Formats: sequence, C-alpha cells, structure tokens
Amino acid sequence: MATSLRSVLIANRGEIACRIMRTAKKLGMHTIAVYSEADAHAQHVKQADEAYLIGPAPARESYLVADKIIAVAKQAKADCIHPGYGFLSENVDFAQACADAGIVFVGPPPSAIRAMGLKDGAKALMQKAGVPVVPGYHGAEQDAHFLAAQAEAISYPVLIKAVAGGGGKGMRRVDAAADFAAALEGAQREAQSAFGNSHVLIEKYILAPRHIEMQVFGDAHGNAIHLFERDCSLQRRHQKVIEEAPAPGMTPEVRAAMGKAAVDAARAVGYQGAGTIEFIVDGSKGLRADGFYFMEMNTRLQVEHPVTEAITGLDLVALQFRVAAGEPLPVKQEDIRCTGHAFEARLYAEDPENGFLPQAGKLWSLHFPTAPGLRVDTGVAMGDEVTPFYDPMIAKLITHGATRQEALTRLAQALKKTTVAGPKCNVRFLRALCEAPAFRDEQFDTGFIDRNLTELGAVTREINAASVARGAVFAMKQKVHDLHKKSPFGHDPWNVSDGFALTGPRRSSLAVLVEGKRVDAVLTGSLEGAGQSVTIPSLHYDHVTYLGLHKAQPDMIASDCHVIGIPGGGTVFVLDDGQQTTVVPFDPLGVDYEHEGEGDGTVTSPMHGKLVALFVKPGDKVEKGQRVAIVEAMKMEHTLVAPSAGVVSDVAAAEGQQVAQDARLITIHTEEAS
Repeated sequence: MATSLRSVLIANRGEIACRIMRTAKKLGMHTIAVYSEADAHAQHVKQADEAYLIGPAPARESYLVADKIIAVAKQAKADCIHPGYGFLSENVDFAQACADAGIVFVGPPPSAIRAMGLKDGAKALMQKAGVPVVPGYHGAEQDAHFLAAQAEAISYPVLIKAVAGGGGKGMRRVDAAADFAAALEGAQREAQSAFGNSHVLIEKYILAPRHIEMQVFGDAHGNAIHLFERDCSLQRRHQKVIEEAPAPGMTPEVRAAMGKAAVDAARAVGYQGAGTIEFIVDGSKGLRADGFYFMEMNTRLQVEHPVTEAITGLDLVALQFRVAAGEPLPVKQEDIRCTGHAFEARLYAEDPENGFLPQAGKLWSLHFPTAPGLRVDTGVAMGDEVTPFYDPMIAKLITHGATRQEALTRLAQALKKTTVAGPKCNVRFLRALCEAPAFRDEQFDTGFIDRNLTELGAVTREINAASVARGAVFAMKQKVHDLHKKSPFGHDPWNVSDGFALTGPRRSSLAVLVEGKRVDAVLTGSLEGAGQSVTIPSLHYDHVTYLGLHKAQPDMIASDCHVIGIPGGGTVFVLDDGQQTTVVPFDPLGVDYEHEGEGDGTVTSPMHGKLVALFVKPGDKVEKGQRVAIVEAMKMEHTLVAPSAGVVSDVAAAEGQQVAQDARLITIHTEEAS
C-alpha cells in the first residue's frame, strides 16, 4: 500500500486532520501536525508523529499563514503537504509556494485552482465548454448600483455569492430590491473576512432547487473519472447538514449526462486529484438531463467524501496521495460500482432552538455508539474544548446500508445513542430530520429545513421541568456528598441539607439557574434512595423525580435520559431525549439581576466571538429591530438588533474586540424608562 511519499505535513486541524492521518499511517507515512495555541492539546496534535506550534488562536495568525506552514514543512523535511479542506486548501498562492519549495502539494496544480477557484471565471469557462450555467452576472464590475441593476434584470429572488471560497459564507438570498443593498454589504464583508476577497456574483435563485454534486478524480497521465453523485440538498443558510449518495430519483440517463459534464469540466483545466463539480438542479419536475446547471468546482476534498467512500469502497485520501506521488489512477470508470446507500450527518456545537447559534465550551461527555454500517469521524474527545475560533463541528456520523431506508434508519438510531454534554448541539435536530416523513419519502429540496423548522424542533421550547427537577436533585445530592466528605465526623445526621428530621418530612430547597433564569426547587423527604418528591412552583411541577444513586459519571435514568454532573463544579447537565438542560446552583453574588425590570434594553453577545461591526454610539436614537452590531463567530456573521426603541446610553465594547457569550455590548435607555 505504500507510496513514494514518505512523510506528510497536514496543514489543517480537527476532524479532517485526524482522518488524513488515519490513511497516511496505513500507507506507512510519517505524519506531521501544525497547531495554534488554542489547539495545543487537540486530538490531531496527539495523534501525529510530531507537531509544531505555528501561532496564536486566530486562523489568520496561524492556519492561514502560508509562510509559517512552508517553513515547518522544510524543518520537518516533509515530502508533501495535505491541506485538507477549508483554510489554505484552495489557495493558489499556497499551492504555488509548495511547488516553489520543492514540496508536493496534495491537490490539483495551481493552474486548475486558479481556473476554478473563482466562481465568476469558472462559470465563464464552463459556458465556453458548453456546460449549462445558472443565469446571472459573473463579471468583474462590483459597483453596488450596477449589481443591483443586474439583479433587477434577472428578476428576484436572486442569490449573491462570493466568487471565492464556499460553505455558504458570503452568500445571501434576496427576495426584494429593497433588501439588496444590506444583503450585498453583508455578503461582501463576510467574503472579505473568510477568503480575503470581497467580490461577488449575482445569480437567479432557482425555486425548488436540489444541490447535487459529482465527485471527480484526475491524474497527471490524462485520466479523469467520476465516482458518482452526492445529494447535498438538506441545507441551512447554504451550509450542508445531511448528505447522501446516491441521489434519490437519479436515473442512468441523468447520471451519465451529469457525470460527462463533470469529467469534461475536470479535463478542461487539466485537473489532478480529488475535486467536486457542484450542480444546482431544478427539482420541480424531477431529475432531468436538461435540468441541471453548473454552480462551482471545489478543488479539494469535500467534508462529505465519506458517503462516496461508503458506496464505492474506495479510500479517497489514499487516491489523493497516489495521484500526488505521480501514480496513475488505479481504477477506471468501468471498474467503479455503486453499492447500497450512505448518509452523513454533521454534528455541530450549535443551538437549534436559538437560531443555530454556535456554541463553545468543554465537552464534559462525548459518547458515540458502535454498530454495523456506522462510521464516526471526529477530531475531539471527551474533555476537549470546542473553541470559538474555528468551525464548531464535533463529528460526522456516516451510515451505510443496502437501501436508502436502511441507511437512514441506522443514522437515526446512531444519533439517538449519541451523548454530548457541555456545549449545546444539534443531535436532536438531526434525528428529527432523519425521521421526517417527507425526507424519508424523498420529497425535499434545499428549502426543506427552513420551511419545516417548527416541525423539526428548531424553535424555542419551554424549559423542561422534569429535567430541571432531576438536575436540582442531583445538585442537592452533590452538595450533601461534598459536605460529608469535608466533615471530620463523616455522615452528620444534623446536617440540614441531607433531609434528616426528628418529626415530619424534611423540606430542602435549592435555587438554580436554568437558561439564565432563577428557579427555586423544593424537595420533600430524604435524599436517600432513587425517588424524591420535588416541587418547582414557577414551572408548575410537583412530582416524584427518579434518579439513580449519586455518581460523578453519567447517570442513566432511562433509555433516553442522562444526568451528568461536573465534579466539584456544581453544574449539572440533564440530557432528555437529546435535549440538554443545564442546571447551575444559584450564586447570588455571581449574577446581576438589578437591571431586570428597569426598562433598559440590553444588547448582549449571543456567543463567544468578535465584534466586527458597530453601528451606534452613545447618544444615538434607535428604533426597535434596528441593526446595531454584528458579531462574527466560527466564520459566520450574526446581526444584533435593538430590543426596543430608545437612546443608546452605553457601548461597552469596540470593533475588533473579542467578546464572551452573554457579554453586555450595548445599553439602550428606553422611552418607558425616561
């Protein structure tokens, strides 16, 4: 299995770095990692044969600094550099710098990246080659008034797209002319931040679209093949959520037409290595040979490549190394078979009940099941941190089955048995997608998620009172346990917290914080045993709560419920059917409630991130819903608006500043308070 490449530096982090290392080690290669200060204890650092620090946490000062990575590659005597996906993977200057340094770049030649790296140039190339493209403006003119006129010319709705990069960044759907200017400004700023290029193109937005892409591979000997298609239509904000292969409803005729177009596109630029040709498909009348349009080419390995590996039995990273080593592709088009069906779900640290805001923090618990047809790719382990500096992916769950229904059922079951405690995550939302009748019946397009947020549970829910009760009881037991450990007399019958009483049942109370709100729980009776009578007046809860004996490790209550306490910290995570409720003992000195009820409107940061734009200053008058700031976290922008009309009385942060989750940014003195 070995190649002539003996060592590889992986210019990436997290899940993809670990996945590349897995194949590299199978090929007998020496693996070299690079890491930022935030990733000093990351899994990809631990798994590598050697690792080098390349800078501070922000990617622009570490993972995006090509000179540092090239210098480390020379120092470590790396034969090649694998860029993974994201970061520098499609950076033509980096690919050229590798070539100039005599280091093999595991990817296409710079000329191919240059030809396909910018969406406008790629579309022009495809038009010349006769591949159908979506109507729109793909030119160099970037004047806002000119672009607005182009949008009017093709009629709304339109899509503004960054010409560089991908992943939905720098992309906005616009349904009316009145919204175009603000959407353009946001798309350009996000594109500049993510890719260092603010240029955009304008396209007609296709109603009922499906996103189907073809995996292609080329080598230096003129060979080019496709490895079938992937359907990536389950998206939110143009970011893929669940992918599958093959595409539902695909016919041999359409696959042949789409595959030919993809291979022709790869040949047109002399493509080498793994790449993806992305098509937007008009799904209103089913898949047709004349109903797909070229969108873009990703000149790198894709996040969703495991589903292609599952249905073909090929290791795409191994093929990348072989092609990079100058070998011809070991397979021909007629040799490749599509077997069964595969799905991939992206498990993210995000809160679907709060606008999918990215989350950060320590993974106090992280457990995945093992089962036939299940593969888990991850770059974190229990005890690791999800930081605010990078993409918040926790893992990818990939399932394979003989049929689509079997693979989808396996994915739903795997998600049900996955446990994550700490940052909130989307595991329950993913499971709801797998179980959605329309998706199971193959009735979906790229707008499916946005149309069904309520049905999928991606809306604010009432506090789970039963979970609060379990968390409060667990916290009480933890408190008593700690008191007994500290007591010189061991178990003290006179300790008022343990439920001991000479006459009548003891009533113990505990104030806790749940979602930032104080909740008072009252327990009647002893803390001994598995069942306690708990009353929470504010949540109208008065029941016996069952909880196993106290332990610091995850405590299984029922098949779908876990209670996880942080040793010595007091915080308790209750996971009920995938929904996490965090219960924290109330500290009257640690929480400020004085501002509540005063009438001031406080704008806080919804997540850890960077304040990239501030639109108000003290003394400014604002209207309710007016845009006041933008926070960027994990490569996505989040617009903050005024909660009420009034006058800005204080601005507590400055543009460019890193801000913590729930940090106060702006205070608005409302009309009611004046």
